[in-house]
Amino acid sequence: MKTVGIDNGLTKLIYGSNTHVQLSVPQLVEKILNRNEGCLTSTGAVLATTGKYTGRSPKDKFIVEEEISKDKIDWGTVNAPISEDVFDRLYNKVLTYLENKEEVFVFKGFAGADEKYQLPIQVINEFAWHNLFAQQLFIKPNEEQLAKHETAFSIVSAPNFKADPVVDGTNSEAFIIISFSKRIVLIGGTEYAGEMKKSIFSVMNYLLPENGIMPMHCSANVGREGDVALFFGLSGTGKTTLSADPNRKLIGDDEHGWSNTGVFNIEGGCYAKCIGLTHEKEPQIFDAIRFGSVLENVVIDGQSRIADYENSTLTENTRAAYSLDAMDNIVQPSIAGHPNTIVFLTADATGVLPPISKLSKEQAMFHFLSGYTSKLAGTERGITSPQATFSTCFGSPFLPLPATTYAEMLGKKIDEHNVQVYLVNTGWTGGEYGVGSRMKLSYTRAMVQAALEGDLTNVEVEMDPYFGVSIPVHVPGVPDEVLQPKKTWHNEEKYDQFARELAGKFKANFKKFENVPAEVLELGGPTV
Repeated sequence: MKTVGIDNGLTKLIYGSNTHVQLSVPQLVEKILNRNEGCLTSTGAVLATTGKYTGRSPKDKFIVEEEISKDKIDWGTVNAPISEDVFDRLYNKVLTYLENKEEVFVFKGFAGADEKYQLPIQVINEFAWHNLFAQQLFIKPNEEQLAKHETAFSIVSAPNFKADPVVDGTNSEAFIIISFSKRIVLIGGTEYAGEMKKSIFSVMNYLLPENGIMPMHCSANVGREGDVALFFGLSGTGKTTLSADPNRKLIGDDEHGWSNTGVFNIEGGCYAKCIGLTHEKEPQIFDAIRFGSVLENVVIDGQSRIADYENSTLTENTRAAYSLDAMDNIVQPSIAGHPNTIVFLTADATGVLPPISKLSKEQAMFHFLSGYTSKLAGTERGITSPQATFSTCFGSPFLPLPATTYAEMLGKKIDEHNVQVYLVNTGWTGGEYGVGSRMKLSYTRAMVQAALEGDLTNVEVEMDPYFGVSIPVHVPGVPDEVLQPKKTWHNEEKYDQFARELAGKFKANFKKFENVPAEVLELGGPTV
């Protein structure tokens, strides 16, 4: 096992007397318990808490401004620059800090299930439970792969090392910094394990397009006939629920690449939200939380050690990390052919978007760039009515390159493989949030099933007067009137008002994009 490219001072750390390389799951669990980093739940999962950082810290994320990448990065609030000098000083401090720890943990693995495009990575951790997390989320090598493993990117994570913003040039004690030149992700000041997962996804979003591969923040599954479906959607849209289909095998639940031969999972595991988790609602996730998996910030009973998934005392963002191997209905390895169907999921709280509509290529690129859903009233202090939320390409925090780079790749893929694209609204019908009702899950499942089985490819459609999308006139298992949102409203004038307002928000949001193809501007967005 050796590190290729720039050494960056890591060899001394990795092969130091205090370093444990490639410990097994049982060995890591023993370390976690002996070091009082966590405890075991009734199912054998490790439970850890992450202190005040119970989610990602986007204001503390930086990319080093370097010759190799500075002209490629889409600089701004998402991709904030930091100088090489600042990075180097902080990096050397962290290395010294870790060299003086009693124990350090190293995991070597991969990002990317397709061996042609795999990124060999190593994860260096101060915490044993973070190293166990890395084993669950990234792809584990077999003995032969481990013997040949040559690291191309490293994560160096020291949660208990707190930065001094005045001295170290950060925004707070926490920092997540990517150097594409040194091929390092440097993390400190935060115990939230998800920073490791998403940092490597950001790295893949930079590297894969160089090889003509489209990185995607989506779930993916495959049917019995080999037909592949992708599900894009922000939190609360039903992405996990709808992609977990007993009649289809899961490729992955969050991150994928689309190459010239098909799609592949970037990860080797899942990082699922588990607030409100029950066996009835999500049996696959519930059963996967066993020995080897990691729970974050879940409250358990002190005596029985049974997890209380309804308890949000520590955070609403309770999480479970587990290997894909813990699930039955999966594709192994996590590779499949080209997608036949793409589903964009939105939870529109204004109740004006159709429950399902067919998109042209231009409309698909428009809605991909928009990444729309609704933030509901009551979810945050001060929000008294639903707010439109746009996350570019359904994953703006993880896109180092200009958004149009990814959208143009999508448009090209749709053309090349004749992919059918649908916009599915899992939100409100019959009126806005507080007046109408949430779309019945049984209706949504019927619509998605019809789309995946090709039943909507050549059906009669009507054009939506505000958004220009094509609405199927009939979908098996769904009342025809439900398909036309205006017909479900008692007050049609109010429907028109809300539809015009939402169309305006789409247009206003789209003004931020530069170098958008003319046909997308002309044919992709709302028609009013």
